[in-house]
Amino acid sequence: MWQAVLLAFLAGLLAANAYPHFTKGITAERFPTVFGSSPVVNVLAGWSGLALAGLSLWGAHPVQHPGWVLLGLTVGSLPMAMFHATGRTIGARD
Repeated sequence: MWQAVLLAFLAGLLAANAYPHFTKGITAERFPTVFGSSPVVNVLAGWSGLALAGLSLWGAHPVQHPGWVLLGLTVGSLPMAMFHATGRTIGARD
């Protein structure tokens, strides 16, 4: 059971991070990543993150542990969502 929560937490983190990158990429907007900020880089980073989130979620076996997986997803997505909501990037100075 704890493996399901951990994998779901990871899936939530990855998906919450991948979504804005993929969205900015497909709308041809620049958005910072560790690999650059071009739209193509964002599409690739977002797609990779969503694929890894899907694999993590698959490994969590959500059919066997639905409540625990939902808890892991929600708790995992919150810190990344808050990170993106603040608008801060790695290396940014106030």
